[in-house]
Amino acid sequence: MVTGATRGIGRAVAERLLEEGASVAICGRTPESTSKALRELRAKGNAIGIGADVADPAQVAQLFRFATENFPALDILINNAGVGVFRAVADLTIENWRNVLETNLSGTFYCTREALPLMKRRGGGYIINVSSLAGKNPFAGGAAYNASKFGLNGFSEALMLDHRYDNIRVSYIMPGSVATDFGAGGGSDWKIAPEDIAEIVMGLLRMPERTLVSRIEVRPSKPRK
Repeated sequence: MVTGATRGIGRAVAERLLEEGASVAICGRTPESTSKALRELRAKGNAIGIGADVADPAQVAQLFRFATENFPALDILINNAGVGVFRAVADLTIENWRNVLETNLSGTFYCTREALPLMKRRGGGYIINVSSLAGKNPFAGGAAYNASKFGLNGFSEALMLDHRYDNIRVSYIMPGSVATDFGAGGGSDWKIAPEDIAEIVMGLLRMPERTLVSRIEVRPSKPRK
């Protein structure tokens, strides 16, 4: 399962998993964006999905019901769906705050809560949360986004401690600037490619079960001066 897989990092991860022979369930925020992505992803392998806003626990439950109706088990969950609103605190609306926190943090909890019993039933699994260097480095205008990613990092650490003896491994990835349409412009030739994050995901999945890489920080090699 890869959330937020219609573009950017999630799309690259879904493509890479399909290339490795995995069956992949995805979601995007809207049915239209999800259907478009699926038409393209199915050229690479067995992909299914529905539109689901991870900030809505009812839609998340529907997504996981759909997946379990089509696939026999859940081995991997990539919590990638995220949004960003970048404004000074005085300019943030309550709606802005709730949107960012509910998507980036609560959405990860909702998906993880659905995944855990499925993974326990099959004897284990792997949960990878896509966080950000903003989860350790605050910046002006980033209050909501920083709060969501600081929280996501703490959630990931606690999740790992709670379920490591259920054979469920948990890692989180903290990218810097990635060449997606998520952030503001300014060019992308110096940024991390989404495909690079997908390769990091594959590296984590290939690690022997005796070893857990709990956190990865990744930055552009040569950021703008």
